[in-house]
Amino acid sequence: MGLRIVFMGTPEFASHMLNGLISSTHTVVGVVTVADKPAGRGQQLKASAVKVRAGEAGIPILQPNSLKDEAFLSELGAFNADVFVVVAFRMLPAVVWQMPPKGTINLHASCLPAYRGAAPINWAIINGETKTGLTTFFINEAIDCGAILNQCFLDITPGLTAGALHDRMLDPGVNLIKETLEAIEFNKAQSIPQASSASEKEAPKLTKLNTRIAFSHTGEEITNLVNGLNPYPSAYCILKHNPSQRLMNFKIFSGVFIAEKHPREGLSSNKDGLLFPCKDGYFCVQTLQMEGKRLMNHKEFLAGNDISQFTVSI
Repeated sequence: MGLRIVFMGTPEFASHMLNGLISSTHTVVGVVTVADKPAGRGQQLKASAVKVRAGEAGIPILQPNSLKDEAFLSELGAFNADVFVVVAFRMLPAVVWQMPPKGTINLHASCLPAYRGAAPINWAIINGETKTGLTTFFINEAIDCGAILNQCFLDITPGLTAGALHDRMLDPGVNLIKETLEAIEFNKAQSIPQASSASEKEAPKLTKLNTRIAFSHTGEEITNLVNGLNPYPSAYCILKHNPSQRLMNFKIFSGVFIAEKHPREGLSSNKDGLLFPCKDGYFCVQTLQMEGKRLMNHKEFLAGNDISQFTVSI
């Protein structure tokens, strides 16, 4: 028979979860996503990935500017949903998450209570974790703090990027949501309140401040930061071109750590990449993007630039 579901989400990750529900025994009766936003050089309005998939499936779509708007709440209630499923969306007011009779569940890309927040995939890699996972839980008034319904676990293998971990989570995420909904449908769901602990690591929003590379850190820390921000938003530093005194953003997408007890000062290169001195050796940059340029490898960069003419701006 299945449940009547309203799905709420925005990015590609959420779109994959929606697609899994569309092909399930449940019925997605409505979708809530963000308003179309200007994007690209032409600033053309662009629909979210969730809106695109819902449109393809012929599912009614709501795009409210305010989740407390009376007209929106009326339309949402008219779907007569049993449960709301939320993936990578914004914080919901109580008037929304309390609406469905069987509750509102969220899929979060970590093993809660660890890595509550906006960027759990990124921060697990940045912090050098070897394991992570996914959690379904009932939404309550605090962000990512509701009672846990189900979890699955994944390994973070050496060199794994945020993009690769994102993709690795897609199918397990769909399965976890389906398992959770099946338990809810047949009244077998067992939720466990989250333990509160000040020691749990968090996953705050990624900013210009926390994505900038500090080459005073160890090579391992820099490697984790680069991998944890690849492909988006990418780790970066600011380089100064000494002859022109020009400052430019320098995005770093991949590289390897080369251990060296006494790294020499200044930027240089070898056959494997661009050598940036760090605390315990060199971070050897292999894929990069200069401000205003396309993504390139180190050989393409060296074909038109002398790395020794650059310094890292602190």
